[in-house]
Amino acid sequence: MSERIITGIDVGTYQVKVVIVRIPKGKNDGALPQIIGTGFAESRGLRNGYIINDSDVVRSVRSAVAQAEKAAGVEVKRAYVAIGGIGIDEITSRGEVITSRADSEITQHDIDKATQDSEDRIQDNIPNRKVLHAIPLAFYIDNELVLGKPHGMHGTKLEVESLFITTFEQHLNDLVVAIENAGIGVEDIMASPLAASFVMLTKAQKRAGCVLANIGAETVSIAVFENSVPISIKVFPIGSNDITNDIALGLKVPLEEAEKIKRGGMTSTNYSRKKLDDIVAARLTDIFSLIDAHLKKIKRDGLLPAGIIITGGGSGVNTVQDLARAALNLPSRIASLETNTNSKIKDASWAVAYGLCMWGANDISDNSPITAAKKAKNSFVNWLSQFLP
Repeated sequence: MSERIITGIDVGTYQVKVVIVRIPKGKNDGALPQIIGTGFAESRGLRNGYIINDSDVVRSVRSAVAQAEKAAGVEVKRAYVAIGGIGIDEITSRGEVITSRADSEITQHDIDKATQDSEDRIQDNIPNRKVLHAIPLAFYIDNELVLGKPHGMHGTKLEVESLFITTFEQHLNDLVVAIENAGIGVEDIMASPLAASFVMLTKAQKRAGCVLANIGAETVSIAVFENSVPISIKVFPIGSNDITNDIALGLKVPLEEAEKIKRGGMTSTNYSRKKLDDIVAARLTDIFSLIDAHLKKIKRDGLLPAGIIITGGGSGVNTVQDLARAALNLPSRIASLETNTNSKIKDASWAVAYGLCMWGANDISDNSPITAAKKAKNSFVNWLSQFLP
């Protein structure tokens, strides 16, 4: 097996981050890819995660990629890319099929047809949207829940309940065009919350049930896991910039100073510490209330044993862990990013870009029984088994 170079590009609202990894010849399964280059640049031309100025985004991507290429000593020609922002949404659907074999044995063909039927049923409900990922949540044979895979079992009717992660088709096309205009071929596209989960969550957490919350600059994204499968993805149009704005208004200070205060870089006594804590707590409570409302909607509030794992720029606020625990009635912790030794990655803000590399490094055979993610160009990638223990 020859050496492989894999690149992940995270076009965030605050920064574009690029990670390049090397997979040595004969890499042992379970060993982390070697990070050989990273690069970042200030994001320009984006708002709430979607592109409003293509040329600005192209320049930001080129700058971040050039920095990573210089560090790695390689030229990036293709990359895995994350898409986030408020355009990400979800919809569930149920499809069914009558088994095709005379002996009623369920084949992969039947599973594919049932999954396709579940997708066909949502098309009229998602105008202007494109399916990014199709995730089977449960299978039923003759109205009975299947514990495990239905392949090889027997029955007259096969049903599948599927979760579809969607985004605005225009947003997706704009992102692909921007990356390609920067001289990089798009290998595949993944929703940012799922990409981050590859490196921010343990198998035990995903198996028990948890929610990964990424508090970004302008958005908060969550990915909910149960029984090792992502069961919900949601993005809210609120972020850590709102905390900065609240501090600026509440303390009557410039935005630059408010940002430093939020990050703990200002120790001036010209403001009341209690007033600052109250301002920050109010906005974070709003954020966790939105998350709690969504968990109630999917009937998982207070029912995720591994609790909430918090990442992103907003995770650096001192009281965030306690506020999350109180608002959600769940265990709470700040996520930590584990990489190989001597890593060029220093904090969890690199999780999405690094997670894309991990996704690309763990190819799944085309014989995988469940196809769970759709490429941007209408082909499929089998990846669900990467979530499994």
